Amino acid sequence: MDTNKIIQSQYLAALEMLKQVIVKCPAACWNAPGDKDKLWNTAYHALFYAHLYLQENEQRFQPWEKHHDPDTGEPFTQAEVLEYLAYVQKQVIALVSTLNLEAESGFHWLPFNKLELQFYNIRHIQQHAGELYERLGTREHIELDWVGAKPA
Repeated sequence: MDTNKIIQSQYLAALEMLKQVIVKCPAACWNAPGDKDKLWNTAYHALFYAHLYLQENEQRFQPWEKHHDPDTGEPFTQAEVLEYLAYVQKQVIALVSTLNLEAESGFHWLPFNKLELQFYNIRHIQQHAGELYERLGTREHIELDWVGAKPA
C-alpha cells in the first residue's frame, strides 16, 4: 500500500470539491454584502492553509505570488482563486509523494507528525468545502457532486 499516493488522492478529491464551489458560484454570492465570511475569502483561506501545511515547515513556506492579506486588499476574483487552487493541486502532486510521514509536523503549533498533519489539512479543506456546498445549496439550490478519490 502506498500511503502517500492515497493521501495525494484524497487531497486532490477535496480540492476538486472546493473547485466545484468556486466554478459554480454565482457572481452575487461570491462577495455577498450580507455575508460575514465572504465565499471568496473562505475558499482562499482553505487554499492558503492547504498550501502552508504542505510545506516542510513554516520557514520553507513561500506565499503564492498573488497573495495579499484578504482583510486589507481587494477581494480575490473567481479566476484568481481558481488559479491558486491549480497551484495548490500542483503542490500536492509535487510534494505529497516525498513526505516522510513519520517526521514531526514542522509547525510548532501542531504537535503531531506529518501523517496526522495530512489528515488535519484534508479535513480543513473539506470542512470549508462542505460549508460552501451548504451555502450554495441552501441559497441558490445548486447541487454539487461528491468526489471520492482523484488520482494525480
